[in-house]
Amino acid sequence: MDKPTCQVVRPADTYDGKQGFSYFEGLSAQSVGAQGLCMHLLTIPPGGRAKAHLHENHESAIYVLSGEGGMWFGDNLAEHVTVKAGEFLYIPAGVPHLPYNPSDTEPCTAVLARTDPNEQESVTLLPELDAVVQQR
Repeated sequence: MDKPTCQVVRPADTYDGKQGFSYFEGLSAQSVGAQGLCMHLLTIPPGGRAKAHLHENHESAIYVLSGEGGMWFGDNLAEHVTVKAGEFLYIPAGVPHLPYNPSDTEPCTAVLARTDPNEQESVTLLPELDAVVQQR
């Protein structure tokens, strides 16, 4: 087994996540052999929104670099929060959520960190909740 070492990742490539967004490649089990975390850069275009989903067994931390994001969350996506540039957002494991960009003109860019080193394996889509938000 190779000895772990420090690595630089320059986020030139993207990958499409199950949630409906394209993520800039970052740190993960796939890119650097991480064992306990995953970290990516995400830009949500104006008016963009994810598919309703949850991360069953890991927590997520988000730091908004620019713009503003909104998120429906909780049982039946009944709760709502807004997070702006310079603010952090914490999402506990197993909490359904649907992030989106409320702006018609400005993108929202954020750094995302998760306690699962795999990029997509613990994402569970919740299509039954997508319709709930569309009705609002």
